[in-house]
Order: sequence, then C-alpha cells, then structure tokens
Amino acid sequence: MLRSLIIAQENREPAELYENLVQYGLNCSCISYSNGVREAIASQRPDILLLEMDNKLPDFETREVIQRLQKERRLPTIALIPKELLDNPDVQLNTDDFVTSPYDARELVLRINRLLHRNRNVNNHELIICDGLVIDLGKCEVAVAGRIVELTFKEYELLKLLASNQGRVYTREVMLDKIWGYDYYGGDRTVDVHIRRLRSKIEDATHTFIETVRNIGYRFRKDA
Repeated sequence: MLRSLIIAQENREPAELYENLVQYGLNCSCISYSNGVREAIASQRPDILLLEMDNKLPDFETREVIQRLQKERRLPTIALIPKELLDNPDVQLNTDDFVTSPYDARELVLRINRLLHRNRNVNNHELIICDGLVIDLGKCEVAVAGRIVELTFKEYELLKLLASNQGRVYTREVMLDKIWGYDYYGGDRTVDVHIRRLRSKIEDATHTFIETVRNIGYRFRKDA
C-alpha cells in the first residue's frame, strides 16, 4: 500500500487531511519538523513526503535535511502551503509539486498519482490509484480506503487487466482468453461470476470501479 508521511508544524496535526487521505486509500503517518525527520523517514520508508508549511517555513537546517533525503532516496515530495506564503521571497519550493490551502484531498491524491506515474515507479513497483482503491502491482496487493482486500488469483488478474487500461472495454471472450487461456472450455458466464465477486469486495454504495457495458463486457471507469 502507498505510504505517505506528512511533516507538519510543531504542535499541529492535520487530522482532517490525514483522515481524508486514508479514505482515498493512502497509508498516512504524521510527525513534526522537530521530531526526528531523518529517523522517521528511515524507519517508515514512505513512498511520498507531504510537507506542510502552515504560516511559517521550517528552519534552514530542517530544510537541508529534507532536501538531502529527497536526493538520497529519490523521494517524491509535495509541499502544502497557504496562499499568502507564495509571495514570501524566502520560499524556495525544492519539491516536485505543491498544493495551496485549504487542501482538497481529492486534488492532492490526483497530484500524488500523477507524480508517481511520472516517476514510473515507487521503490521499484508500480501503483494504480483510483478514488480510495490502491493496486500495488509489485506486491500483488489491493487496498480499499486503507484496508487490505483479499482477492483470489483470478479476481486479482481481472482487476489488474481492467484497471491497467482504464476506460477500455473488454468483451467476455477476450477476458476469458487473457485470464483463463484460449484452451479454457468453460462458458463466458465464468467472467460474470468472478466480476460479481470482485465487485462485492472492492465496491460499495458510494464507490463503483467496474462498469458493465451492456451486451459487450466490462471496463474500469476512467478516473478524472
């Protein structure tokens, strides 16, 4: 699962942002700038850093430590800053991206996803992220809203096929061929049964990932 580390100002924990990011499928933790940044990064091994600057900048020494760790670990970093700091001449955003407050969790997740895709990998494995669903292709692991979901091999392969080609429609026959093999003699209802079980594990009343294309097959919804 994607691990994010929020580094916040002293005596401030961005609880609302933390909770929203967890709902979108990120595994979050939070520390302050004065609470052992180097040690936290070494022990938690985050995939991405979120630097909250609030109304003041971290001290120069802390910024130097963070920039050194970014280079050493090739760690993607996003700054979270209030708009009034944009005009501060001391602000030097040596980060991959930034978001201004008030922070919108969905926008932040989309920026994280874009940044990770641009880098092509996170610790040598790829991730697919969509509205709380996280597919770790390196670990063959699926999580929804921060919760690991147990899938069968066929369910995982179906999800990977669809999610890796968002918006593309697959017929049942093509899915049978790709997942079960051309010599499989079962009917195409096998696909419907597995899709139904897969949906029951990753979807709920407010989240739909797999769409039925009537009389044709299925597709993974195109994320905005």
